[in-house]
Amino acid sequence: MEKVKQKRNATVSRENILMAAMAEFSEHGYNGARIDRIVKRAAVSKNLAYHYFDSKEDLFLQVMERMYARMRQHHSDLKIQGMSPVDGMKQLVRHTYAHFVEYPEVISLLNTENLHKAVHIKGSKRILELYDPLTQVIGDLLNRGVTDGVFRKGVDPMQLYITISGLGYFYLSNQFTLGTVFRTELVSSEQLKVREEHIIDVVLGYLRP
Repeated sequence: MEKVKQKRNATVSRENILMAAMAEFSEHGYNGARIDRIVKRAAVSKNLAYHYFDSKEDLFLQVMERMYARMRQHHSDLKIQGMSPVDGMKQLVRHTYAHFVEYPEVISLLNTENLHKAVHIKGSKRILELYDPLTQVIGDLLNRGVTDGVFRKGVDPMQLYITISGLGYFYLSNQFTLGTVFRTELVSSEQLKVREEHIIDVVLGYLRP
């Protein structure tokens, strides 16, 4: 029983450190993040943090792996595969967009890693393995759509996913500047829904044969 309790406490402590690190990196970027602030947020000692994570770089990589895994969970591959091509594409758009809305720290983390030219995630086999099935799922969706006569031929699954992500990512990452120049609260519940439907219309319009 004591060993089970210790294991449970270790799992909780490690998770607290990881979540504290995600908040710290998203707020301050990789260069600006500090281990001292992370352990303070997590209410653990620095020694314990280094027991679970070898270095700041290791901690950041594991934060990124967690973030990418969570993004992939939002795509619901199995559910999409059981839908009609049009409904499946709508679901893919909604889930991709919803993840950016629900977890705004994703945008900051991606911006940080792009500033570093993806140097940290390049060493992660896990992230690459997570995304190989996604292009297969999208490719299957597109092929079924072509067969049913609702999608045009020749669409690249990777390019399509980048477009879907970009239509939501850009809107949210630039919400303050765009909101200011257009005098609109872009992240109000009403405007978020308007944007979601717009992205769906754009994507389905592009796919129309």
